[in-house]
Amino acid sequence: MKRLLKFLKPPKQWRVPAFILLGAFCGLSLYAVIESKAVSYLSDDPKTCANCHVMTPQYTTWTNSSHREWATCNDCHVPQDNVLKKYAFKAKDGFGHASAFLLRNEPEVIRMKEAGNEVVQDNCIRCHQDQVTDAKMSTWVESHNDSRKDRQCWECHKEVPHGKIHSLSSTKYYGKIPMEHQETLPDWLKKLVEENKEENNKE
Repeated sequence: MKRLLKFLKPPKQWRVPAFILLGAFCGLSLYAVIESKAVSYLSDDPKTCANCHVMTPQYTTWTNSSHREWATCNDCHVPQDNVLKKYAFKAKDGFGHASAFLLRNEPEVIRMKEAGNEVVQDNCIRCHQDQVTDAKMSTWVESHNDSRKDRQCWECHKEVPHGKIHSLSSTKYYGKIPMEHQETLPDWLKKLVEENKEENNKE
């Protein structure tokens, strides 16, 4: 242990610059954690997904779906069989999303990757097991369970739960911009419209 500390300890002439660099690194890391709301990603709150504006259509369409009453984003998009697998998947997925967003490399059309498809399919079946398979049929029809689960659910249920509208221009922004800035009309135009109304009323 002493050898390791001795190895890591910088020479006397480098100690001040090393401490300055270390302090700057820690400060920037803390700032990045706070600014990116990193802690919120440990929760199941769907609003976390709208931290990145590119996910606004997905969040908005989910809030207008019937699934909103029963399932959060994590219920569908994250493995539910054990806690370790859940958070390992979230970490891997989150790192990929954050990297793409920081490098301005996010795709114009967001599509799930193969791993995400498998997770969503498993979660669809987990919640809708009784609708997907029939207990009577499984006893006398060979490979009933397998044949009922080999197609992806969204081949038929294309608009569940996100609907057909996935455009940033057609859905309202739910990200970091304060609510007063989300109005369609700017203040100067609102004022002009109100003044015109008042003039018309006087006439």
